[in-house]
Amino acid sequence: MWRNHRQHTNNLCLCVEKPVSLALASNVNMTLAIDSAIVPSLSFDRQEACAEQQASQIWGFNLEHLRDGLHFCSAGAVCFARGLNDTPKIAALLLLAPGFDLHWIIILVATAMLLGGVFNARRVAETLSHKITSISHEQGLSANLVTALLVIFASKLGMPVSTTHVAVGSLFGIGLVSGKANSGVISSIALSWLLTLPCAVVCSVAISHYLSAYLQ
Repeated sequence: MWRNHRQHTNNLCLCVEKPVSLALASNVNMTLAIDSAIVPSLSFDRQEACAEQQASQIWGFNLEHLRDGLHFCSAGAVCFARGLNDTPKIAALLLLAPGFDLHWIIILVATAMLLGGVFNARRVAETLSHKITSISHEQGLSANLVTALLVIFASKLGMPVSTTHVAVGSLFGIGLVSGKANSGVISSIALSWLLTLPCAVVCSVAISHYLSAYLQ
């Protein structure tokens, strides 16, 4: 909102860049040094670039640097929320297998998570980053904050939510507002969510039947 409010409508843009100190030397007999620290460097650029540069400055403070720092911290908040949300799920799996050695169960779960990350994490990251909608840095910060807050509060209340589902929902909401949402990708993601539960039921029944029949 601040950036939109501060937009400029000039057709020409004259940028004053950071001064650079220059040193010129002729030969051994004569040395000439020119310090141009007080002389600014001027350059022309697009009107949009000039508007972005001016809109990010307030009282001499660069808001873009603040935004980038907050964006980085918000990504860490999402990671914290994911760990906070996923740890009880893993603990529940451990409690459901009292007859097995705890250390081997932890190794098995960690191995399954590792293999899933190696083979599918990049595809999921590409989908979240590029295929749902095109977003700006500010919108990415908003999506991270929404995801982190919702997942943290849901974990505190014991609600079984998925961090990935919340992240996809926040990105899709931004896409709806901006009009850049990819409905086809969202439909395929929603279909995969609907198929996850029945597929998990079938697999669980099959594995449980096999363990009950052959391991007792």
